[in-house]
Amino acid sequence: MEIHTNEKEVTEKEVTLHLLPGEQLLCEASTVLKYVQEDSCQRGIYGKLVCTDFKIAFLGDDDSALDNDETQFKNKVIGENDITLHCVDQIYGVFDEKKKTLFGQLKKYPEKLIIHCKDLRVFHFCLRYTKEEEVKRIVSGIIHHTQAPKLLKRLFLFSYAAAAQNHAATDPRNHTVMFDTLKDWCWELERTKGSVKYKAVSVNEGYKVCERLPAYFVVPTPLPEEDLSRFQGHGIPLWCWSCHNGCALLKMSALPKKEQDDGLSQMQKSFLDGIYKTIHRPPYEIVKTEDLSSNFLSLQDIQTAYSKFKQLFLIDNSTEFWDTDIKWFSLLESSSWLDIIRRCLKKAIEITECLEAQNVNVLLLEENASDLCCLVSSLVQVMMDPHCRTRIGFQSLVQKEWIMGGHSFLDRCNHLRQSDKEEVPVFLLFLDCVWQLVHQHPPAFDFTETYLTVLSDSLYIPIFSTFFFNSPHQKDNVGRESQDTQSKPLNLLTVWDWSVQFEPKAQMLLKNPLYVEKPKLDKGQRKGMRFKHQRQLSLPLTQSKSSPKRGFFREETDHLIKNLLGKRISKLINSSDELHDNFREFYDSWHSKPTDYHGLLLPHIEGPEIKVWAQRYLRWIPEAQILGGGRAATVSKLLEMMEEVERLQEKIDARPHGQGALLAEAPLLLRGSARLSALFPFALLQRHPSKPVLPTSGWKALGDEEDLAKREDEFVDLGDV
Repeated sequence: MEIHTNEKEVTEKEVTLHLLPGEQLLCEASTVLKYVQEDSCQRGIYGKLVCTDFKIAFLGDDDSALDNDETQFKNKVIGENDITLHCVDQIYGVFDEKKKTLFGQLKKYPEKLIIHCKDLRVFHFCLRYTKEEEVKRIVSGIIHHTQAPKLLKRLFLFSYAAAAQNHAATDPRNHTVMFDTLKDWCWELERTKGSVKYKAVSVNEGYKVCERLPAYFVVPTPLPEEDLSRFQGHGIPLWCWSCHNGCALLKMSALPKKEQDDGLSQMQKSFLDGIYKTIHRPPYEIVKTEDLSSNFLSLQDIQTAYSKFKQLFLIDNSTEFWDTDIKWFSLLESSSWLDIIRRCLKKAIEITECLEAQNVNVLLLEENASDLCCLVSSLVQVMMDPHCRTRIGFQSLVQKEWIMGGHSFLDRCNHLRQSDKEEVPVFLLFLDCVWQLVHQHPPAFDFTETYLTVLSDSLYIPIFSTFFFNSPHQKDNVGRESQDTQSKPLNLLTVWDWSVQFEPKAQMLLKNPLYVEKPKLDKGQRKGMRFKHQRQLSLPLTQSKSSPKRGFFREETDHLIKNLLGKRISKLINSSDELHDNFREFYDSWHSKPTDYHGLLLPHIEGPEIKVWAQRYLRWIPEAQILGGGRAATVSKLLEMMEEVERLQEKIDARPHGQGALLAEAPLLLRGSARLSALFPFALLQRHPSKPVLPTSGWKALGDEEDLAKREDEFVDLGDV
């Protein structure tokens, strides 16, 4: 799909501001100096700083036209010097060389403006040479439009959708399952062979039962549909996924606690008794409970850890980078972010062990079943289901578990800047956990780390509806309200149409050239047969583990009611020692065998194996780049080679007698390819050639410039691939 833009001519050197449909210019300032970060703010570029209802943009006077190799990899919606209003994290002003946080009405205006972004970019603007009135307008405008609380219906998302009605369209090649119809859920049940024990229901059509749940979802087959409406969607065991052995992963929110009158208590007791009878009959009698509200992380843990962690990458200049370098690892450890990632992966492995090795159902429990339930259930499916490791499968998983699962993106990302809410990056934590798996097992994934990085960036681009609502009901309801007198509904874009952001050449970077395709079935195999894990473990099960009385839904219904309604539920299956022994045996046994990339996939979780996601967190720091090399550059070369091989193969097929002449074309691709950096495609060609900024001692140790260039070339030597 093409983004159509309106163009506003800017007076200085014919620099053009591109506006999206529905985008309006709010304020601007001329003669603004944007500092070059890697130069310790010693030099910069003059231009115009503008603020619209969609973004902050800097229009440089000397912005030369990019060559074709670079423009093909640029984001079509967000430019190199553009910041969406939702991506702004903190705004600082410099007064007499002192840095202060800016908010509210200012009595004095700064001489420098520093903007920290949620994608970890840092922008420095000098306002010393700008007219005083323009400084007041631009600084006040930026503070107001990025920091002040907003109304949901005032989001740019709706302005864009209303203005782009004529040309908004979904890519027909996009086969992501959206889970917004009963048919989608039935398809997923059929795919996972769960349709025998579970059923898709439409009792919540029009959100009559619960606004928190999607219009359609899946529950155990014996559960009467009339029981689902009793407590507005609370306390219902919802199906997430079925394992190849018939076991299932379920989730459930807690029952409401505010109603205490005798009549309703009796009703609650009757409802729970019905669930007990439903689950206690085969095949649901063996259910292990994971209470994520009390036995796992808290949202405060995640928020606190990420707040410390991101400060390691919001670097103002080279001096600050090298000053913190000596204590970087201790700061990293003290943030606890990597430890939180490890705990998430470990919890997912524990649940995988229950499903795969113990052959028991697992019920995840959380207050609203929309935060940690989304994270853990998604990780389990990525580890156990190879379909979720394809790009379409992964996008469908996000739709099912996060979007339709009611994750509160609007609140967790604090898109409306509500003062009583803090940003809690639960979805980013999930992407970081998936990156650990992608990094450790590249051939198992159809997508790349670049795909995960641009997906994390898309959280803050308000032309896509995917990550801007708390529930499907909120999206549908606000969408209708925003129509006003329009006859047809707003066509809100989905982030899964990647053609909106990237040209076909750039989209190639989202596809993993090292992905191992699923082997084709032998002729003797039935076409509909479910592919069974080649690395499935068959650990011996004791009689006590398989006893129905050891499960979550015990015969003591009153005990169940007390736990569900009152306090949090403790683990009711296996002691902690047993759990640890089972986990260790399962984990060690799996890692001792060859990897089947289309079977069960477990991460390494030992200390050194959990790494920093360098491409996302370090990409804007020039000192972290390896010019001419790095893993991303190698993958790019592989993509180019694959593209060339496919093109040559097409020509060979068309002219089978011209093979010799055609194959001679292949080396031209590599000879003409650009020198890239380790953080490609986010850090492209160096357009301002200069020596790397390094401490003097480090520079001498590296040798002269010729030696350094030779070392750079070694990184992209395809003989090492």
